[in-house]
Amino acid sequence: MFSDARRSFLRHAAYGGTLIGASCVGLGTPLRAFSANDAYRWANLTPGFTLFMTEFIQATGLDKKYGLQLGKPTSYTSVSTYYNDFVAGNYDVCIGSWDTFASRYLAGVPLALVCGVSTASMIGLVARKGGVKDIRELAGRLVAAPQSTGTYRMARAVIKQLDGYDLEGGSKIQNVDNPAAAISMVMASRADAALTWEPNISAGMLRDTGLGMLYNVGDRYRQKVGVDLPYFGVAVRKSALKADPQLASRVDQVFAAASAAIAADPRRAVQIAGSKSGVPPEVLTLSIQSGRTGFSHISMSDSQGRQTMRVASDFLVRGGLLPKVIDDGFFA
Repeated sequence: MFSDARRSFLRHAAYGGTLIGASCVGLGTPLRAFSANDAYRWANLTPGFTLFMTEFIQATGLDKKYGLQLGKPTSYTSVSTYYNDFVAGNYDVCIGSWDTFASRYLAGVPLALVCGVSTASMIGLVARKGGVKDIRELAGRLVAAPQSTGTYRMARAVIKQLDGYDLEGGSKIQNVDNPAAAISMVMASRADAALTWEPNISAGMLRDTGLGMLYNVGDRYRQKVGVDLPYFGVAVRKSALKADPQLASRVDQVFAAASAAIAADPRRAVQIAGSKSGVPPEVLTLSIQSGRTGFSHISMSDSQGRQTMRVASDFLVRGGLLPKVIDDGFFA
């Protein structure tokens, strides 16, 4: 159990804080005997994107509308524990970065991806508007970034493959503990740029109007590759899928409806779920309305959705982020 002080620190350390490359070693917890009539277990990371999604679905009753029984989500403050518990089978439905799921699947974890719900347009480099204007101008300059995250590795791979600039080789990287700290260093003039992701980007811009986007990872990928680079997705344990063959379809429908509703009326979505997300409403609103946090649903039951993931998988393999390309067993 966390102490109140520790819980408070973790909750406010960063908005989101998803580690794409977080360690996902199983904890050895015995898997439960599954029944299709059970309420499915799910979880969220507080504060941030996953908590906003679970709160919105609960508040609107979308799970019940599509015949899905989701229990009260377990809230985590530790990213590694969040993923570790899913890998260990301690809950059934997980919202997280798709390439974390891919790497665990390729390592033998029995999970399957149901859908994608956001794009890598959430990830970017932020700098002062009067400072560097091009990614190559960061040569020899200081960039604050959470180097232990898969988000950092994804961004580095995109920049290197699409723009021919090695962020780590050409710039001085200052490692930080969380994505909020990266942007704080730019605000304090202690770094020339920060690699971070939403809603940290919007939070920083609201606090300091002198900040601007230097490089948007997802936008650049779309511009050069022609399709979106997925980011957050929804995965399900294969034991749950085996017990209920309709589970993937219902989960897919719930998250498709949630994504569409949030995209259609962000202000209403923030009013419904924002107060419980751990992120200030004005930050969430800017994050969504800017287009950086795009609730873009792609289904793995659809050939185009699967192809989007295959293209992204091949890109990450070439960048050294995945050991091999995902196969059909990865898709629910």
